[in-house]
Amino acid sequence: MAKRGETARGEKPINYDLLTLVTYPGASLRKKAAAIAQVNDDVRAAIQSMLRIMRENEGIGLAAPQVGLSWRLFIVDIPAKEGRTSTGTAESPPTATDGLAVYINPLISKPTGPVEPFEEGCLSLPDIRGDVLRPPIVTITALDEQGRLFTQTGAGLLARCWQHELDHLNGVLIIDKMLQAARLRNQAAIRDLERDAE
Repeated sequence: MAKRGETARGEKPINYDLLTLVTYPGASLRKKAAAIAQVNDDVRAAIQSMLRIMRENEGIGLAAPQVGLSWRLFIVDIPAKEGRTSTGTAESPPTATDGLAVYINPLISKPTGPVEPFEEGCLSLPDIRGDVLRPPIVTITALDEQGRLFTQTGAGLLARCWQHELDHLNGVLIIDKMLQAARLRNQAAIRDLERDAE
Protein backbone atom coordinates (compact mmCIF):
# COMPACT_ATOMS: atom_id res chain seq x y z
CA MET A 1 0.00 0.00 0.00
CA ALA A 2 1.33 3.40 -0.95
CA LYS A 3 2.20 5.88 1.77
CA ARG A 4 0.78 9.38 1.77
CA GLY A 5 2.12 11.26 -1.22
CA GLU A 6 3.18 8.08 -3.03
CA THR A 7 1.23 6.41 -5.81
CA ALA A 8 0.55 2.70 -6.10
CA ARG A 9 2.57 2.52 -9.31
CA GLY A 10 5.63 4.25 -7.90
CA GLU A 11 4.96 7.44 -9.87
CA LYS A 12 6.26 10.77 -8.70
CA PRO A 13 4.34 11.99 -5.61
CA ILE A 14 1.94 14.89 -6.12
CA ASN A 15 2.41 18.12 -4.21
CA TYR A 16 -1.23 19.17 -3.95
CA ASP A 17 -0.26 22.66 -2.80
CA LEU A 18 1.19 23.28 -6.27
CA LEU A 19 -1.96 22.42 -8.22
CA THR A 20 -3.10 25.19 -10.56
CA LEU A 21 -6.06 25.80 -12.84
CA VAL A 22 -5.77 24.09 -16.23
CA THR A 23 -7.19 26.14 -19.10
CA TYR A 24 -8.33 24.99 -22.52
CA PRO A 25 -6.87 23.22 -24.47
CA GLY A 26 -5.05 21.49 -21.57
CA ALA A 27 -4.86 17.73 -22.12
CA SER A 28 -6.44 16.76 -18.77
CA LEU A 29 -9.67 18.51 -19.82
CA ARG A 30 -10.28 15.98 -22.59
CA LYS A 31 -9.55 12.73 -20.70
CA LYS A 32 -12.21 10.55 -19.09
CA ALA A 33 -11.33 10.58 -15.40
CA ALA A 34 -10.77 7.39 -13.38
CA ALA A 35 -12.78 6.37 -10.33
CA ILE A 36 -11.20 7.01 -6.94
CA ALA A 37 -10.50 3.66 -5.29
CA GLN A 38 -10.10 4.97 -1.74
CA VAL A 39 -11.04 8.25 -0.08
CA ASN A 40 -7.87 9.04 1.87
CA ASP A 41 -5.72 11.97 3.01
CA ASP A 42 -4.40 12.52 -0.52
CA VAL A 43 -7.94 12.96 -1.83
CA ARG A 44 -8.74 15.36 1.01
CA ALA A 45 -5.52 17.33 0.31
CA ALA A 46 -6.52 17.63 -3.34
CA ILE A 47 -9.98 18.84 -2.28
CA GLN A 48 -8.43 21.61 -0.16
CA SER A 49 -6.27 22.76 -3.08
CA MET A 50 -9.27 22.63 -5.41
CA LEU A 51 -11.24 24.75 -2.97
CA ARG A 52 -8.43 27.33 -2.86
CA ILE A 53 -8.25 27.45 -6.68
CA MET A 54 -12.03 27.69 -7.04
CA ARG A 55 -12.23 30.58 -4.56
CA GLU A 56 -9.24 32.41 -6.07
CA ASN A 57 -11.04 32.30 -9.42
CA GLU A 58 -14.47 33.15 -7.97
CA GLY A 59 -16.07 29.93 -9.19
CA ILE A 60 -18.98 27.90 -7.85
CA GLY A 61 -17.74 24.50 -9.02
CA LEU A 62 -14.48 22.81 -9.96
CA ALA A 63 -13.66 19.32 -11.22
CA ALA A 64 -10.40 17.46 -10.60
CA PRO A 65 -9.42 17.42 -14.33
CA GLN A 66 -9.43 21.23 -14.16
CA VAL A 67 -6.41 21.03 -11.84
CA GLY A 68 -4.70 18.27 -13.82
CA LEU A 69 -5.99 15.29 -11.80
CA SER A 70 -7.75 12.62 -13.83
CA TRP A 71 -9.99 11.68 -10.89
CA ARG A 72 -13.78 11.39 -10.67
CA LEU A 73 -14.13 14.19 -8.15
CA PHE A 74 -15.67 17.64 -8.14
CA ILE A 75 -16.60 20.28 -5.61
CA VAL A 76 -19.45 22.80 -5.55
CA ASP A 77 -20.20 25.83 -3.38
CA ILE A 78 -23.34 27.71 -4.41
CA PRO A 79 -24.44 30.36 -1.89
CA ALA A 80 -28.06 30.38 -0.75
CA LYS A 81 -28.99 33.83 -2.05
CA GLU A 82 -30.82 35.42 -4.99
CA GLY A 83 -33.81 33.15 -4.39
CA ARG A 84 -31.69 29.99 -4.02
CA THR A 85 -32.05 27.72 -0.99
CA SER A 86 -29.93 24.90 0.40
CA THR A 87 -32.98 23.15 1.85
CA GLY A 88 -35.81 21.65 -0.09
CA THR A 89 -38.52 19.04 -0.46
CA ALA A 90 -39.31 16.34 -2.99
CA GLU A 91 -41.55 18.84 -4.79
CA SER A 92 -39.05 21.70 -4.54
CA PRO A 93 -35.45 20.41 -4.34
CA PRO A 94 -32.58 22.62 -3.13
CA THR A 95 -30.92 24.98 -5.59
CA ALA A 96 -27.82 25.80 -3.51
CA THR A 97 -25.36 24.10 -1.17
CA ASP A 98 -24.87 24.67 2.53
CA GLY A 99 -21.18 25.59 2.11
CA LEU A 100 -18.68 23.35 0.33
CA ALA A 101 -20.07 20.09 -1.09
CA VAL A 102 -17.77 17.29 -2.30
CA TYR A 103 -18.75 14.64 -4.86
CA ILE A 104 -16.48 11.61 -5.33
CA ASN A 105 -17.27 9.02 -8.03
CA PRO A 106 -20.58 10.80 -8.78
CA LEU A 107 -23.44 9.38 -10.80
CA ILE A 108 -26.36 11.47 -12.03
CA SER A 109 -29.80 9.98 -12.60
CA LYS A 110 -33.51 10.81 -12.81
CA PRO A 111 -33.40 13.89 -15.06
CA THR A 112 -36.76 15.61 -14.65
CA GLY A 113 -38.47 18.26 -16.73
CA PRO A 114 -37.86 19.55 -20.26
CA VAL A 115 -34.31 20.69 -21.01
CA GLU A 116 -33.80 24.41 -20.55
CA PRO A 117 -31.22 26.81 -21.99
CA PHE A 118 -29.09 28.73 -19.52
CA GLU A 119 -25.87 30.66 -20.01
CA GLU A 120 -22.86 28.83 -18.56
CA GLY A 121 -19.24 29.80 -18.12
CA CYS A 122 -16.24 27.72 -17.13
CA LEU A 123 -13.08 28.58 -15.20
CA SER A 124 -11.05 26.57 -17.74
CA LEU A 125 -12.54 28.59 -20.61
CA PRO A 126 -11.98 32.21 -19.52
CA ASP A 127 -14.23 34.82 -21.15
CA ILE A 128 -16.31 32.17 -22.95
CA ARG A 129 -20.01 31.91 -22.13
CA GLY A 130 -22.98 30.41 -23.90
CA ASP A 131 -26.37 28.76 -23.54
CA VAL A 132 -26.36 25.02 -22.78
CA LEU A 133 -29.47 22.83 -22.65
CA ARG A 134 -29.88 20.75 -19.49
CA PRO A 135 -32.75 19.22 -17.49
CA PRO A 136 -33.72 21.43 -14.52
CA ILE A 137 -33.82 18.66 -11.88
CA VAL A 138 -31.46 15.69 -11.39
CA THR A 139 -30.43 13.28 -8.65
CA ILE A 140 -26.80 12.70 -7.72
CA THR A 141 -25.24 9.76 -5.86
CA ALA A 142 -21.64 10.12 -4.69
CA LEU A 143 -19.20 9.73 -1.82
CA ASP A 144 -18.36 12.67 0.44
CA GLU A 145 -14.84 13.58 1.67
CA GLN A 146 -15.15 10.96 4.44
CA GLY A 147 -16.07 8.21 1.97
CA ARG A 148 -19.76 8.12 2.97
CA LEU A 149 -22.29 7.38 0.24
CA PHE A 150 -25.15 9.86 -0.18
CA THR A 151 -27.92 10.65 -2.65
CA GLN A 152 -29.46 14.08 -3.20
CA THR A 153 -31.87 15.65 -5.65
CA GLY A 154 -31.18 19.20 -6.78
CA ALA A 155 -32.77 21.78 -9.04
CA GLY A 156 -31.89 25.03 -10.77
CA LEU A 157 -28.31 26.23 -10.56
CA LEU A 158 -27.29 23.33 -8.29
CA ALA A 159 -28.54 20.68 -10.74
CA ARG A 160 -26.92 22.53 -13.63
CA CYS A 161 -23.60 22.81 -11.80
CA TRP A 162 -23.60 19.06 -11.03
CA GLN A 163 -24.17 18.29 -14.71
CA HIS A 164 -21.49 20.76 -15.83
CA GLU A 165 -18.90 19.30 -13.45
CA LEU A 166 -19.80 15.70 -14.33
CA ASP A 167 -19.22 16.59 -17.98
CA HIS A 168 -15.67 17.57 -17.00
CA LEU A 169 -15.12 14.06 -15.58
CA ASN A 170 -16.02 12.67 -19.01
CA GLY A 171 -13.79 15.05 -20.99
CA VAL A 172 -16.75 17.16 -22.18
CA LEU A 173 -16.70 20.98 -22.16
CA ILE A 174 -19.41 23.60 -22.55
CA ILE A 175 -18.05 24.43 -26.02
CA ASP A 176 -19.16 20.91 -27.04
CA LYS A 177 -22.72 21.50 -25.81
CA MET A 178 -23.39 25.18 -26.49
CA LEU A 179 -26.22 26.16 -28.78
CA GLN A 180 -25.01 26.95 -32.29
CA ALA A 181 -25.31 30.73 -31.95
CA ALA A 182 -23.09 30.69 -28.84
CA ARG A 183 -20.51 28.49 -30.59
CA LEU A 184 -20.27 30.94 -33.46
CA ARG A 185 -20.04 33.90 -31.09
CA ASN A 186 -17.15 32.27 -29.19
CA GLN A 187 -15.12 30.95 -32.14
CA ALA A 188 -12.50 33.71 -32.02
CA ALA A 189 -12.02 33.41 -28.25
CA ILE A 190 -11.60 29.62 -28.54
CA ARG A 191 -9.01 30.06 -31.30
CA ASP A 192 -7.16 32.60 -29.12
CA LEU A 193 -6.92 30.07 -26.26
CA GLU A 194 -5.63 27.40 -28.66
CA ARG A 195 -3.07 29.82 -30.12
CA ASP A 196 -1.89 30.90 -26.64
CA ALA A 197 -1.22 27.24 -25.78
CA GLU A 198 1.06 26.64 -28.79
